[in-house]
Amino acid sequence: MIYEFIATITAGFGMAGIAMIIRHLTKFAGKQAPKWLIPIFAAIGILGFQIHQEYNWQQQQIDRLPEQVKVVKTVEGQAWYRPWSYLKPQVIRFMAVEAGEPLGSDINPTTADIRRSNIYLFERRISTKIIPQLVNCQQPAITSLTTKAPLSAATFKQLQWQPLAADDEILQVVCQ
Repeated sequence: MIYEFIATITAGFGMAGIAMIIRHLTKFAGKQAPKWLIPIFAAIGILGFQIHQEYNWQQQQIDRLPEQVKVVKTVEGQAWYRPWSYLKPQVIRFMAVEAGEPLGSDINPTTADIRRSNIYLFERRISTKIIPQLVNCQQPAITSLTTKAPLSAATFKQLQWQPLAADDEILQVVCQ
């Protein structure tokens, strides 16, 4: 976030510098451009960079993800204080899932098609949330692992499973 702040300030100074060059060149032409041109250009640089970042933050996050992590859902939104979002809604959050690894048969030998995975929840300017999951690939269902304790046969029986549709993207990514 500090790098984005520095880049925003740099964009403002860069555009202000362009305005100063314009003022200097117009002075040689006989009529100098107004002084208010400098802060206007600085504001355009800052606002332009921020709008650019609003639309590109998702791809920047996706580029940093490992190859086995795939995006499964995105949420687009509009806000009155971002009038440009009415022209093209921007992604405000998205969810990614990593490919699952088989759960050890020592925990539950009857279901070999259960895979352990993580769901990553991304939101603009908020820390990423990682939610450990178990996915049953044979009978489509999912459950969250809420405890930090290692999974045992006893805790496995207490898990609350939620059904998944057979064509759910989470199921497709985890069970591939």
